[in-house]
Amino acid sequence: MATESSSDSPYDKAKPFLAVVLIQFGYAGMSIISKHALNEGMSQHVLVVYRHAVATIVIAPFAFIFDRPTIDQNLYYTGMKYTTATFASAMCNVLPAFAFLMAWALRLEKVNIRKMHSQAKIIGTIVTVGGAMLMTLVKGTQLDLPWTKGYDQHASTGGLTKQDPIKGALMITIGCACWASFIILQAITLKSYPVELSLTAWICFMGTIEGTVLAVVMERGNPSAWSIALDYKLLAAVYSGVFCSGLAYYVQGLIMKRRGPVFVTAFNPLSMVIVAILGSFFLKEILYLGRVFGAVVIVTGLYLVLWGKSKDEPPSSSSNDKVAASATQMATKTHERTETLNQDFVALDLTRVRPNDESY
Repeated sequence: MATESSSDSPYDKAKPFLAVVLIQFGYAGMSIISKHALNEGMSQHVLVVYRHAVATIVIAPFAFIFDRPTIDQNLYYTGMKYTTATFASAMCNVLPAFAFLMAWALRLEKVNIRKMHSQAKIIGTIVTVGGAMLMTLVKGTQLDLPWTKGYDQHASTGGLTKQDPIKGALMITIGCACWASFIILQAITLKSYPVELSLTAWICFMGTIEGTVLAVVMERGNPSAWSIALDYKLLAAVYSGVFCSGLAYYVQGLIMKRRGPVFVTAFNPLSMVIVAILGSFFLKEILYLGRVFGAVVIVTGLYLVLWGKSKDEPPSSSSNDKVAASATQMATKTHERTETLNQDFVALDLTRVRPNDESY
């Protein structure tokens, strides 16, 4: 009984939400630090290699003690290099839409078109994609914030890469599709290989190998791209490796087993808000009205999906809990009745034996 009450405690129910919020704060920090490193000239392909290498070094020992993907990140960092950290973070809000469509196609997500919550998930997915297109195509009026007013946008991007929002958005969108595929694949793999630490270590190790091959090809003839010192380049590699590859992959694997892959991706707008605030302060990124409106549309569509998800999962989980509880109660009552019957039979046998013993 103590186990059931503890599993139903508010803290236990809140743990998945707290975990995904922590992940989004980690991703927000990665976007700011990585963008600063890219502005200083760091190769996005080399950053992916160092990120996975650090994650492998950090996670592998834990996997060995307790337990005995790269294309998406290359496209994401390249897209960020052509845009801003805020734009890249906002565009990543199409990730839940891709994850939902893939989960639906693979029957990992339950959808009944006749039910309102399923209709909300479908409509929300369409609205999310529409908001991403709006952000890409409509720039709008520049918002002159006190701390960015008069600041040179060319200087805010380091002056090393010419901004190209459409090209950047296309790369980020394709990267999100690959990212969603990775999350769905991780959810499927965990069903047959439920060892989160070992799986995370293998993911990071394979990411290091694949990223190295791609970086060698893309940065051939540029050995200086691999140089690193005690600056933002090293911080970006270590931070993204520890928090956004090692820790995030492990935590999202734990959450997937309990809430599914769509739930993991549903909190991306939180990262966008954090990045927008921090990016305008630390990177002096300029905000535009059209992109803010597009981001609001993305968030609206996303939370339609989240609302439909909330109406879909809890009833099934609660019904399963009720079935399990009723089955436990029935088993307990059956056991008690069996014990009572056994005691009655023993009593009857004793009453039959005693008179015979006395007469004998």
